[in-house]
Amino acid sequence: MTALPILTDFAPRQEVRRIVVESGSSFAAGMRVLPRRRREAIFAVYAFCRVVDDIADGTMLPLEKVDALADWAEEIDRVFLRAPRTPVGEELARAVDGYGLPRHEFDLILEGMRMDAEGMVAPDPIRLERYVRCVAGAVGLLSMRVFGAWQGDRSRRFALSLARAMQLTNILRDVEEDACLGRLYLPATVLEAAGVPPDPYAAWSHPALPDARRRLGLIARTQFRRAQAARAGHAWARILPALMMMGPYERMLADMETDWTRPPVRRPGWRKAADGIACATGGLAWR
Repeated sequence: MTALPILTDFAPRQEVRRIVVESGSSFAAGMRVLPRRRREAIFAVYAFCRVVDDIADGTMLPLEKVDALADWAEEIDRVFLRAPRTPVGEELARAVDGYGLPRHEFDLILEGMRMDAEGMVAPDPIRLERYVRCVAGAVGLLSMRVFGAWQGDRSRRFALSLARAMQLTNILRDVEEDACLGRLYLPATVLEAAGVPPDPYAAWSHPALPDARRRLGLIARTQFRRAQAARAGHAWARILPALMMMGPYERMLADMETDWTRPPVRRPGWRKAADGIACATGGLAWR
């Protein structure tokens, strides 16, 4: 097993902030509108996602990734036993205590990271939906609680629809980048309908790829509409961080929709994996 950084001389809050700042994501800016305690809690969730996502997308050997993610699964055990060993774990424990964050969602995040580490190539729709639920939906549901916006089923519909919309937008943006990692997140059904081979290295330059992206874009657009409908009844101020991050993603999809043959524009600071938290809640879909 790979050793986690032990909690000794670390300043946990400063370490979490360092991870957030160095991620280069637009996430931190969207969270500045939160009160300090809520902002610190969401930063802890983000830092956890950033660290495990870096493992899944990193250069470790496959078995090393398995071990490293298992170490973090054990740290989540310790978080819920109130005995964390890492700076991120200590900040997560505060967030769990302060906002009643459910254990199941952290387990799902780790499940999604294991799926990434194993490699995703032309998944069937059920597997893709599970993946999105793990890497984006889980973060969205956690975030709604930290925001103080949780209203049960209504909030679940909002967060999960937004998670799907933003995660699919990330997938549409990142076909070439994902191919470099040997991954292809476009579902097999979409690829088959467009006539694109289910191979990451062949797909990203295939002449029918724009049609495949267009087909998945229709699904993403539907999810944005569902999220807009489900936001009714939520106090605007409570979901403001999500709305602030939702706007750029919806505009990115709109930009792609104007011409699917044009390569997507990658704006500075928009890292696919780090934006997961952003995806999840309407900008909080970390893919």
